[in-house]
Amino acid sequence: MTKRQNYKTMCPMNCHPTLCGMNVSVEDGQLASIKGDDTNPDSEGFLCMRGKAAHEIVSNHLRLLTPLTRTKRGSEDWSETTWDGALDVMATHMQAVGREAVGFWQGHGNWANDYAFGLKRAQMDRFANLYGCQFWNPAMICWGLGGFGVGITGALETSTKEDLSANSEMVILWGANTVSQAATLKHVEIAKRRGARIVVIDVRRTEASALADDVVLVRPGTDAAIALAMIQVILEDELWDKAFIEAHTVGFEALAQHIKPMTPQWAEKQTGVSHEQITALARSYASSRAAMIVIGGSSLHKGNNTWDAARTISCLPGLTGNFGRPGGGIGPRHGGRSHGAGFVDLSAADRRKPGRYIPNQMEAIIAALEGGDVKVFVSIGSNVLSSFPDTNRMRAALGKADLVVAYDIFPNQMIREVADIVLPGTIWLEEIGAKSTNTYVHLSDQALPAQGDAKPVYHLYQGLAQRLGVEDVYPWDSQEDAMNAALDHHATGHATVASMRANGGRAALKVSPVAYPDFRFTTPSGKIEFYSQRAADMGLSPLPTCTEPDGEQGWLHLAHGRTFAHFHSFYDHARALPTLAAREDAADLWISLDDAKERGIANAVEIEVSNERGAFRARAKVTARIPTGTVWIRDGWPGLNALTDASSVLPESALDTFAFSVGQSNYGAHVMISLLQESE
Repeated sequence: MTKRQNYKTMCPMNCHPTLCGMNVSVEDGQLASIKGDDTNPDSEGFLCMRGKAAHEIVSNHLRLLTPLTRTKRGSEDWSETTWDGALDVMATHMQAVGREAVGFWQGHGNWANDYAFGLKRAQMDRFANLYGCQFWNPAMICWGLGGFGVGITGALETSTKEDLSANSEMVILWGANTVSQAATLKHVEIAKRRGARIVVIDVRRTEASALADDVVLVRPGTDAAIALAMIQVILEDELWDKAFIEAHTVGFEALAQHIKPMTPQWAEKQTGVSHEQITALARSYASSRAAMIVIGGSSLHKGNNTWDAARTISCLPGLTGNFGRPGGGIGPRHGGRSHGAGFVDLSAADRRKPGRYIPNQMEAIIAALEGGDVKVFVSIGSNVLSSFPDTNRMRAALGKADLVVAYDIFPNQMIREVADIVLPGTIWLEEIGAKSTNTYVHLSDQALPAQGDAKPVYHLYQGLAQRLGVEDVYPWDSQEDAMNAALDHHATGHATVASMRANGGRAALKVSPVAYPDFRFTTPSGKIEFYSQRAADMGLSPLPTCTEPDGEQGWLHLAHGRTFAHFHSFYDHARALPTLAAREDAADLWISLDDAKERGIANAVEIEVSNERGAFRARAKVTARIPTGTVWIRDGWPGLNALTDASSVLPESALDTFAFSVGQSNYGAHVMISLLQESE
């Protein structure tokens, strides 16, 4: 008789800040079906095309199922090995180079059933702390600089999507193409039907622009200038909230003096947005009773004025008294948490061994590899060749390491080009985990046995700890016990895996839907800081500012972001999943009608995108939806980051300001576009 079992899990695509629930049916140990979970309060049964393609991960012929070792560096020849054999080689190298020359890095591939819960991230950090090796916080790949900007102002907490749909009178999607975050978009749609005004500010007419009452197209890297000019209008027109400013902010007078020359006319020259549109936007925002800004992630914070944009944007709710107000403030963003959210930290940070550690700075990591300070590099569910800028430099740096190890479920660019050892990981259905939205923590239960020799990542830490003599790395009897330890927090109501199973696979977080309901902000003063002494002490501007956009005649500004079929580099940039690979079968570069005509480029032809750092092949998407002077592409395509800038943005003095990493590189790029010759 056929035995059918049903499990609650979460979609393994990390479309944060909102995530979707799944019901999984298994018959006789084989996957029977995956459907949206109608009882999930965040997604309510919805699955986008990414979630609907998740079944293609299971039994995929491209999966890594056996540990592999490269026969010879530079070759494409691999031989099978065992977990014990691979761990022996790793431990031998680690002992030979010393713990401070070993570096661990992890990415979204490690969080397919862990995002925002953070247990698996903490377990890698725990090993690194107790062993005493290098490790870095991967927020620098994505939202770290944005978090730094809002954090300097004091606005790290975010209001929920439910607060947005129920209470916002105006919603600004600032660099946030929320079609890639469908659970958030649904609440924007609800707010619009209720009568809220929707504004999109972006470098192109995104899919989310279809919802907008107003679309503001801005030159890449100049968002801070728009926000500064909006502040100038609000002050000039005396539209600020005097009571809020007096009670809950510092530095207003300094800001008022600083901002005087930053008029909409000044901003028009930088941004390409008319001063009339900037003025109207500022007045509309300031006059709305409850206005919420949804700040985008990596697309907004890569290039010029990366953290300055978030810093300046987050001052706007402080001027208008929107913080702590239902429907106001800052909405769901990458890396944001609700007021009161949290889990128990199991990383053993207080037990980290003293040592000479490489700072959380992307350029510092590359330099450490180049200089031999890091000789063993271990990647957990990541692809640094596509996610780090200046790919050619990063590839050469990894080539200088004694040993490069990758733990993953599919081959990727890093594995193909530089890895020496590959360890096969379990997929989300083959191990237990949890994922957290802003309001709930959801169980991702194990539904299938592991295929082949795939193992959960904690097996890697256990094996290395045993060989290296590191104690207390995995003090739990099972991963379920480890989850219970992380869940034992007042924000979860001290939930357990068992209680979550009994409650339909989730626990409601004891959080406020409105950020900063107590008006105690995350700054040294406890107030919104228009003037930040903390920033000044780091050698940064204490007041929100921006730099003039750069550019030369003939060069185009490269911008990048998310699309329907893609979110981060795992699943080999979705190339391993047929449905998603078919949706985006090539790297499409958006280019304006005028820029294409000037270069003799027709729609859908093959082109080369190049600059002094490298070159990349793409397909032209000639469209009226992008302004002249800007080109746009889905980020993370293998080879794309050969074009981007790896120089640091912030000084080392700023890197430890917050618990997350802010040491992101610039990622900016100006490029030339040319038609590929048929002979190529």
